[in-house]
Amino acid sequence: MNNTSLVCLDVGEKRIGVAVADSAIRIAVAFDTIVVDGDELNKIAEIVIREDAKTIVIGYPRNQQGETTAQTSYVERFAAQLEEVADEIVFQDESLTSVVAENRLIAMKKPYSKGDIDAQAAAIILEDYMESH
Repeated sequence: MNNTSLVCLDVGEKRIGVAVADSAIRIAVAFDTIVVDGDELNKIAEIVIREDAKTIVIGYPRNQQGETTAQTSYVERFAAQLEEVADEIVFQDESLTSVVAENRLIAMKKPYSKGDIDAQAAAIILEDYMESH
């Protein structure tokens, strides 16, 4: 993996969790949560430009049997809309990341929102991606 910034998305129909990382430092940070309101592609493009990211990592949902679902199709369609935003779009398994994310937030003993869970899940997806590449 070249030294570059990465942006990761945990795509949902209501919210999109965003995490960022510099591949040299290899630390993913929960960055933001974008509300799906019709302007989400522009907001993602702004983040990609600001972070000078060449790659967008997108959480790839499957059911517990490892099969694709309606959510998988939604994420694939969403990813196709981002093809002009970054040089590379890659998928990373997102199995159980929301559960792990919520457990992390509980351990912090501070109030958190569903959006915080989404952003933290994106950070976990990005950590998994960096560990495997």
